[in-house]
Amino acid sequence: MLQRIFSLIVKEFIQLRRDRRSMAMVVVIPVIQMFVFGYALSTDVTNVSLVVWDASNTAVSRQLIESFRQTEFFSLNYYATDYDDITGLIESGDAKVALVIPPDYDRRINRGQPAEVQLFVDGSDPTVGIQAVANASLIAQAEGATIVSRPGDTSAARLPVSLQPRIWYNPTMQSAIFYLPGLVGIILQMMTVMLTAFAIVREREQGTIEQLNVTPLRRGELIVAKLIPYIFIAYAQVILILSTAVLIFSMPMRGNLLLLLALTSVFLMFSLGIGLFISTVSRTQFQAMQLSVMVLLPSILLSGFLFPIESMPRFAQWIAAVVPLTYFLRIVRGIVVKGVGIEFLWGDTTVLALMGLATLALATSRLRKTLV
Repeated sequence: MLQRIFSLIVKEFIQLRRDRRSMAMVVVIPVIQMFVFGYALSTDVTNVSLVVWDASNTAVSRQLIESFRQTEFFSLNYYATDYDDITGLIESGDAKVALVIPPDYDRRINRGQPAEVQLFVDGSDPTVGIQAVANASLIAQAEGATIVSRPGDTSAARLPVSLQPRIWYNPTMQSAIFYLPGLVGIILQMMTVMLTAFAIVREREQGTIEQLNVTPLRRGELIVAKLIPYIFIAYAQVILILSTAVLIFSMPMRGNLLLLLALTSVFLMFSLGIGLFISTVSRTQFQAMQLSVMVLLPSILLSGFLFPIESMPRFAQWIAAVVPLTYFLRIVRGIVVKGVGIEFLWGDTTVLALMGLATLALATSRLRKTLV
């Protein structure tokens, strides 16, 4: 009996050794997962993009700005000259927080009067929004303490810097408003990539790929016929997810639904393309599953769905910049949460379209060779 069991064990090891592609994935995927989790898993928020409008433009106001600049939490990236500049930067997602110093800031400080400073915060990401208000409040208090401790200043009881925070888009800081729109992209990519990845592999395993090759259909027609059903499935998923989020979880829909559906087609080019590419390099459905996970995991962790990209290490931010889901999440959240139009989304849409076209072209070229 032991001899028979030992023989089966040896046979299994031989089969595993012959399936080098699967064994390589077994080794590589855990290493990639550890790197991705190690870089992405962090609740610390840093480098939050800040825009400043210094209408006072004095030494006292510049000292307040310097206090914000010296912290690791804020990253001063933009200067504004009016409220329109601030609105545009926050709606486009380039800035998360805006600091507005009024023209009479210096005069009120010198007179011993409280100087009100406005703080506008993008509340679409509650984690960043809550910490932004808290850190800005601490900075304002510290700056006020510095002012009242100056020699000759006898008004130590007053609060010279009064911070007036205003939360945009999500005043109550509900986390669901941030995560629910992101689930549209996550679920859409997960289902389309995996379903498409199995399409050709399943035909190959069942032995029906040869039957397709001898049909009168051209290879281009075959590819289109393979993709169209998944496009319908993808749009059905988007409508189902949005309907559930709005009707069950009371998610607001502030933007144009038709614009969202139109831009979803741009993201589908990548999802379908990467699924097709995986199907051409996989010999079995197990390999297709492994490769799909290897693609989906970095997308979920590094796209900004769970953790702010600005707080990630520089290397992880470089990876996030080439993850298409990063740009689609900005589009979805911009339309659903902020209600912005294409004028603020054309940059992300352009990058996403180029990635989608390149991926779809590569997958189609590879699939044509596979079907020969």
